Amino acid sequence: ACGRPPMRPTLPAMKTAQIAPFFATLKAANPLPNTELEYTTVFELLAAVLLSAQATDVGVNKATRLLFPVANTPQAMLALGLEGLEAHIRTIGLYHSKARHLLQTCQMLLDLHGGGQVPRTRKELEALPGVGRKTANVVLNCAFGEPTMAVDTHIFRVSNRTGLAPGKTPLEVELKLLKRIPREFLVDAH
Repeated sequence: ACGRPPMRPTLPAMKTAQIAPFFATLKAANPLPNTELEYTTVFELLAAVLLSAQATDVGVNKATRLLFPVANTPQAMLALGLEGLEAHIRTIGLYHSKARHLLQTCQMLLDLHGGGQVPRTRKELEALPGVGRKTANVVLNCAFGEPTMAVDTHIFRVSNRTGLAPGKTPLEVELKLLKRIPREFLVDAH
């Protein structure tokens, strides 16, 4: 079997007494952290995060700057149709499946969630096509201020390399981070 060996922490496990100063340093360097994705509504954030899988925030922003002025609601997105949506996001990787998922999500938001409201629970978010745990956590954190951790590749690596929350899977790292990060830093930790 080819592949890299499982990632091991390069530092010993971070001691509990080191965690608060670590996050205080991060907060001092970036007191009001924000996602780099550009959005003005919860629906736009959901759409942007859905589109961002396997893509850069820069590339997603480039596409959504043209998409959101013409379709920034589930109804407007559905009115574009598959070909219209694909035309707006074709610069983003995997745009065929992302367009399909986004349109299915729009329909579900209209049918199941108050005529297009983005749900506020992880379970309801994860039931939407193309929305996994990480996407749900980003929406819960950025849109609703929930103390969640969206463990992407970067958070996974930093958590392992610093010894803050070593783990073999993103879920394992997420659960450890939620236990180890002091409450006052948790909302902005990601």
